[in-house]
Amino acid sequence: MVRSVIPRPSDHSRSRMQRIWDASRLAGWLTAALLVFGVSRTTAWADAPQGQWLIDGRVVVQTFDCGAKMCGRILWLKVPRDAQGELDQDKKNPDMALRGRRLCGLTILWNLQSEGSDRWKDGWFYNPDDGKTYRVTAQLKSNDEIVARIYVGVPLFGKTKVLFRVPHGASAGWC
Repeated sequence: MVRSVIPRPSDHSRSRMQRIWDASRLAGWLTAALLVFGVSRTTAWADAPQGQWLIDGRVVVQTFDCGAKMCGRILWLKVPRDAQGELDQDKKNPDMALRGRRLCGLTILWNLQSEGSDRWKDGWFYNPDDGKTYRVTAQLKSNDEIVARIYVGVPLFGKTKVLFRVPHGASAGWC
């Protein structure tokens, strides 16, 4: 009978191998924890920050996810009616056929694409005040604040707007 002899590691090398094994197990657990917590935070922040956002104290836009992009529609107007008491319409739209549509419910923000955990780019913003469409980027500064850059051509030549989260209220003007 031939017995194979497997050399046993010395006590010194065994403790070294055990330390390597323990370190690799710890690294694996840390990596798994970072992936779980990192991905869930990133996913939550990369999604469109849904809610109602006040712009310039005059309009509230409701943001929503539209095909993995961020969009927004008018949900509240400080002055929802014109001088004749009619619901305000898109009177300055360059397309005559669209001038009769109501501002309440009108999508004015679309195609904002996620650019990381709290930024969006390559979007469009329609301004009913002048009937023009602008480029827009946005950054979520906190759970209650979005900073948007609205511009033509280059962001340097645009305006920065700060949007503040507001609860859906019962005041006049809600669509």
